[in-house]
Amino acid sequence: MFNNQRILVTGGTGSWGYELIRQLLPQNPKEIIVFSRNESSQVAMSRTFEDARLSFCIGDIRDREAMMKACEGVDYVFHLAALKHVPVCEDQPYEALKTNVIGTQNVIEAAIAGKVKRVIYISTDKAANPSNFYGMTKAIGEKLIVYANLLKTSTKFVCVRGGNVLGTNGSVIHLFMDQIREKQEVRITDMRMTRFFLTLEDAIRLLFKASEESAGGEIFVMAMPTCKISDLAEVLMESLGRKVQMVETGIRPGEKIHEILLTDYESQTTVVYDNNYLVILPTLDIPGLRERYQNCPQVKFDSYSSADSLMTKDEIKAMLMSGGFLS
Repeated sequence: MFNNQRILVTGGTGSWGYELIRQLLPQNPKEIIVFSRNESSQVAMSRTFEDARLSFCIGDIRDREAMMKACEGVDYVFHLAALKHVPVCEDQPYEALKTNVIGTQNVIEAAIAGKVKRVIYISTDKAANPSNFYGMTKAIGEKLIVYANLLKTSTKFVCVRGGNVLGTNGSVIHLFMDQIREKQEVRITDMRMTRFFLTLEDAIRLLFKASEESAGGEIFVMAMPTCKISDLAEVLMESLGRKVQMVETGIRPGEKIHEILLTDYESQTTVVYDNNYLVILPTLDIPGLRERYQNCPQVKFDSYSSADSLMTKDEIKAMLMSGGFLS
């Protein structure tokens, strides 16, 4: 799919970007353009990969003109750039709006102008029935991406919705391990809290699959294992050989006890694609899309919550080992 293709990655210097590029390079792209705001992060990434096919562009998705220039001659766009930290977006909603909503509109318009083949938008479980401003902006981003398929253009737009990815910047894994080693305690906002988790390597593999097999206009939802955050902390303690106290600090603004990947409303138009993916079909009439999935069975549940089918501690440990966090 990516052989001899030019690929643009917005927000490409983050954890997702590193793993995406690591898995893209063996697929023989002509060029991968990393578009982001941070000069020092781009220099560090350049030194890490040292690959002539990798190029860098300083810019901000809020800047429509910069996006237009960046999308010229590009075949595929992976749209990763966003303000992602829930408390930051709660405290500074104007900034989150400009990056996550206006920035996404700029990406769409630039991709159409540049005759890009396909745009892949990375979304989050927080976009499903959002309780915080970050989730609201990502939900609007999903709507914009889906709607873009009706703009009478050859560019296809698809969403991929996932949960927490292990090992990304600010990941709870690194936070907990540091707290266990340095502070002799683990701080958890609520002992009942559950979350979806997936390793970064597996997330990118699934992302490629959705990129290749999507028709445009659908939302691919990653089927992800779930765990109780307190169980995750206990597994890390056992693995590090340190039993420390867990301190409950209270729910932060906009934070949920349990996340959902799929709402009861969305389940009415959601089909089972395979063991790894559900596909949410839009209520908008996108020509040919429903026919594309007509042989896929509709889901038999109302919603997909992180409170359901929790992993055992052994399963959590196996997941952490597969992600390289435990030996």
